[in-house]
Parts: sequence; C-alpha cells; structure tokens
Amino acid sequence: MTTDDAKERDDAAHKEWVASLDSGYHQALKPRQIQMIGIGGAIGTGLFLGASGRLQIAGPSLALVYGVCGFFCFFILRALGELVMYRPTAGSFVSYSREFLGEKASFVAGWMFFLNWAHAGIVDITAVALYMHYWGTFADVPQWVFAAIALGIVGGMNLMAVAWFGEMEFWFSLIKVGALVIFLLLAGALLVSGHGVGGVTPGLHLVTANGGVFPHGVLPAIVIVQGVVFAYAGIELVGTAAGEAENPRAVLPSAINNVIWRIALFYVGSVFLLVMLLPWTAYKAGVSPFVTFFSELGVPGIGSVMNLVVLTAALSSLNSGLYSTGRVLRSLAMGGSAPKYVAKMNDAKVPYSGILVTLVIYAFGVLLNYYVPGKVFEIVLNIASVGVVSTWVFIVVCQMKLRAAQNRGEIERVNFRMPFAPVMSWATLAFLAGVIVLMGLDWPIGTMTVGCLPLLALVLGIGWWMLKGSHPFAPAAPSYIVTHAAETDKNPNT
Repeated sequence: MTTDDAKERDDAAHKEWVASLDSGYHQALKPRQIQMIGIGGAIGTGLFLGASGRLQIAGPSLALVYGVCGFFCFFILRALGELVMYRPTAGSFVSYSREFLGEKASFVAGWMFFLNWAHAGIVDITAVALYMHYWGTFADVPQWVFAAIALGIVGGMNLMAVAWFGEMEFWFSLIKVGALVIFLLLAGALLVSGHGVGGVTPGLHLVTANGGVFPHGVLPAIVIVQGVVFAYAGIELVGTAAGEAENPRAVLPSAINNVIWRIALFYVGSVFLLVMLLPWTAYKAGVSPFVTFFSELGVPGIGSVMNLVVLTAALSSLNSGLYSTGRVLRSLAMGGSAPKYVAKMNDAKVPYSGILVTLVIYAFGVLLNYYVPGKVFEIVLNIASVGVVSTWVFIVVCQMKLRAAQNRGEIERVNFRMPFAPVMSWATLAFLAGVIVLMGLDWPIGTMTVGCLPLLALVLGIGWWMLKGSHPFAPAAPSYIVTHAAETDKNPNT
C-alpha cells in the first residue's frame, strides 16, 4: 500500500470517527440564541452580587483585576474558537482532548468540568430559593419548595428540544444585559452632568479621597484574581452550543470576538462608574452594588427589580450547567470514560440521561446545603474554581496541539485563529497556573482546596482504572492522531 493510500485510509477513518462524536444531535440553535449564550456566559452573579464583596477587599482596583482576567479569558475563547472552526462539536473541549491528547486526558477534562458544574449548581439551586425569600410574600414558604420548582422548570426545559434551552437562555441573558445597559446609560449621564447621587458629587475625587486605586495595597488586588476568575465561569459554554448551532462557523467568530468589548463594558465599565458615583466604601458584601446605587437614587421598587435580575442570573447558571453537563457526560460515554447509560438520547435528540444524573446531584445539593453551615458554600465555590481553571487549561493545550498539526500540514488551517499564538497560549497557561497558586495562598479555604488536589487526582485515577476496561461506545481515535500526539509530547518544538 502506498503512502497516499495509507493517508487516504486514515483520513476516511478520521472522518468516520468525527461523525460518530456528534451523532444524534439536532442543530437547532439559532444565531440570535448563540449570540446571547455568548453574552450570558460572560455575565453572572460574580458581577451582580460578588462585586460588592470584592470592592471591600480591593477597592477601585477591582476594575483593573476584571480587565486583566477578561484579557486572558478573551484568548481562551479565541483558542476555543480556533478549535470550533476546525470541528464544531457538542462535546467541546472533551472531544478535542480525546482527539489531540488521548482518552485519559478526555476523561480528566470531562470529569473536572462536571465537578465544576456539579458544585456550582448546588450553589445556584440554593441561591434561587434564598432570593425568593427576599419578597415577604414568600417568607414562610420552605426553601426546598422553591429549589424543587426551579429544578423542575429548568430541568424540564432542558429535557425538551435544544431550541427550548436556547430560548430560555436567550431571555435570561437579555434580562441581564438589559439591566446593565440601563445602569450604564443612567450612571454615565449622571457622571457627565455632575448630578449628585445620595448627596455625593460624582467624580474622580471619590477615588483619590478614599485611598486611591489600591486603598489596601496591591496584594489584595492580586489575591482576588482567583475569585474574579470564577466570575467568568461559563464563557466556554458557547463552544458546547456550537455543536447544536444551525451554522456554527458563520456565527461563532462574531459571538467570540464580541465578548472582549462586553467584558470591558459590563465589568470594567460598571466598576469604574460605581466608584466614580459613590465612594467604594458605600458598597457592602452580600448586597448587589447596583441595588446600593439605585437605592441612593431613591428609585422605588429597585430592590425587587435587582433581586429579579440576580435571580435570573442564578437560573441562567443552573440552566447552562444542566445543558453543558448533559453533553459532556455523553461525550465521555462515547469514548468509554463514563457509564454507557449517560450516552442515551431521547426522541428530541437531547442527552436526557446525563441531564437526569446532574439533576439528582443538584437535588442532593439542596438537602446538603440545608443542613450544613454556610462555610460549605465557600468550599464549594473554590472547588468549582479549580474545575474552571482545569477546563480552560485543556482548551488552550488542545489549541496548541491543533496549531502544531496545522503547521505540520496534517490539518487544514482554519481562518479564525488565536492571535499571537503560541506566545499567548503559553502566557495564558502561566496566568492560569498563577491563579492556582493564589488560591493556595488564600487561607484557610483556598489552601484546603488546593491541598485536596492530590486526593482528587487519586479519585480520578481510581475512576479511570475502573472504566478503562469497558468497551467504548464509539470508535476510538485513529492511531495516527495518537501517534502524532505522542511524538509532540516527546518533542515540544515539533
């Protein structure tokens, strides 16, 4: 057999294998839904609720921290975009890890991602119930009732056709964006006009008169980086949704490129305006900074409006978690790295079994958070942050492998590439490594979380050992891909 014949055979095997990864999905997500999923993934409770606590720690420098983290998040998305343009797949980075790094890497990537959303979902489902108690009318309704209702609605919508998920996420994102746009327009007008807020004259003097940009020094601003990273969790959802989009290669580039200015506007711009209109000391942890701002304006009913927005953000996160874990679990099962049960699809072309597994965990989380003291929330969030960092690392590493294969001429170059690679690829990995180090320095919760990583590695190792003998649900990657991955590992300069 000639070399050309062998290559043609390998290419045919590769195409057959690729087709098997997305078999059964229905490409029904519309461009407007993909665009809003991209926006929604970049905006969450980390801004609406978490910004107040971080302002107390870092002061106005929070805007700089949001900007730095957002800068690297943009390159992570561009790395994901290059992978998606090569091959859109609902398995997202799990599928790419299988192709470029092997089944073991796919196993770790998928289960770390599941760990992230399982813990984040536990917080989201409990947060929904707590937000409902804000309104006195529901004060006497047991917490588990609202948690069950939220699970029922979001779970039911996810078990239906993917278009229902897309529509729900579209409206959730629209509410979040609408609230921020109203704030930015009003706050900008007040700053330009010089109109006082709560008897305070707006301007840069509110920063200089209250300790400057770094009122507590530079160190607190550096430490909160690991918390801000979690605020951006979910940006990778747009890659998962690409596998079920009507025309992903036409929609994804603009959806990803638009994220950077949305981060600059919504995160950096919002914090900038907040500290220019009121002293940063006016914002208190546990209270949305936007509620504080509008309350000082004397706007009636603003507490209820902003509580609705924060509630929407929690439901959006819960919705995204169910959607993405269902697809990722199925991708794992397709490669034999998860029980075959979670690969099952229903008549609506939805991986219902994986979604049901996640729903069971979320339901257990409601009970857990009801009985365990509040410190568990901080631990859960830190564990989720480790999952976020792990996911982003796999995305960047897979992009580096893809670029190496393109440079060798084995894969056709795509027209949407990560800028300044591989320099920015390595810089992004260094940044993510720094996030883990900072988390370890955050005593006691962060230190305990990082200290548990060897135990987590042991659990993953046992899981792989238990599953490695199972027959894959779908064909494994062609041998020439694994061979090139091994060769690249031996010679990083390839």
